[in-house]
Amino acid sequence: MTTPADVMVIAAHPDDAEFGVAGTVARWTKEGRQVVYVVCTSGEKGTSDRSMKPELLAQIREKEQLAAAQVLGVREVKFLRYPDQGLEETPQLRKHIVGLIRMFQPSVVVTSDPYRRYLWHRDHRIIGQVTLDAVFPLARDHLAYPDLLEEGLQPHKVEEILFWAAEDVNYRFDITSTFDLKFTALQCHVTQIKELGIPDLKAWLRGFCRDLAAGENFELAEAFHRVQISGYPNSLVSKLRSST
Repeated sequence: MTTPADVMVIAAHPDDAEFGVAGTVARWTKEGRQVVYVVCTSGEKGTSDRSMKPELLAQIREKEQLAAAQVLGVREVKFLRYPDQGLEETPQLRKHIVGLIRMFQPSVVVTSDPYRRYLWHRDHRIIGQVTLDAVFPLARDHLAYPDLLEEGLQPHKVEEILFWAAEDVNYRFDITSTFDLKFTALQCHVTQIKELGIPDLKAWLRGFCRDLAAGENFELAEAFHRVQISGYPNSLVSKLRSST
């Protein structure tokens, strides 16, 4: 069964998408685009509180993610519940992501950059690479996981991928008008904001987004490495950028 969406955001943990792409997601949903989230791990190790049980933290973080998604107008959140700090580049995970891409048939997939150097959470690195492999060529080719065809999940060609937290930035989006929504969504992740220990999170986030917009004719940005799979001239990403 397919339930098409325009954009699929694939994140390793609850809160990753809010840091990486929430301002852009808010712009998409305001334009009537359908956005779905896939959150791969439960984030149950993301705490310094030694009294917090992993099972409870996983439940709390899912609720936080659902609240953030509601702020942004995200249509649906899929929780895969793989172990935090335990993602591996396995056939099982690749097939899982391929099945979801074929189910939702997004034009655009957004995820973490697998090629960020040195200090980078391994879950971010792994899900970025698995997602890239799933998009091309596995979701496209009917002989990859032929059993998915029996489930009604036909091959699908994604038009492009955006990677957040990229060192090689080649695309920036104006989020000046949706920055407040990004911040409100991020605030939903109470457990993680507490861990950051930043006294004025909004000022810090604004400064970060201002730095990402350096050289552009707008104030605040989210930045990505953009890969066009098939060179679609009228892609969703191009339409969004042209409307700024």
